[in-house]
Amino acid sequence: MRKENPIEKSDIKAFLGPGSQFEGKLLFDEIVRIDGTFRGQVTSKDTLIIGQTADVQAEVHVGTLIISGQFKGNVTATGKVELRAPAKVEGKIETPVLVVEEGVSLDGELSMGKKGENKVVVD
Repeated sequence: MRKENPIEKSDIKAFLGPGSQFEGKLLFDEIVRIDGTFRGQVTSKDTLIIGQTADVQAEVHVGTLIISGQFKGNVTATGKVELRAPAKVEGKIETPVLVVEEGVSLDGELSMGKKGENKVVVD
């Protein structure tokens, strides 16, 4: 049950579909979704969506990160990180807001800044 506005497919400006593989640096200004395999670095002030079929190993610096697939690496998000079932996440997450659904596997380190400036939501 998501209480927030869902992202419409028309809002997504780039899409790496299932079966695709990409290695390198990804820089973008609007919403990007990955459902394939990605290795490298991601930088944006906007939203990155890692779909259920995705396998991502990366250093990620974004505004918002939504993970439903497999992720290994380090994340710095200026807005929030959402972990949606059946996500499997391994690594370090630094974010002011963290949303975690039941059924998510998280193995790593979490940093949420100064006390009083952060929020954890468990669905």
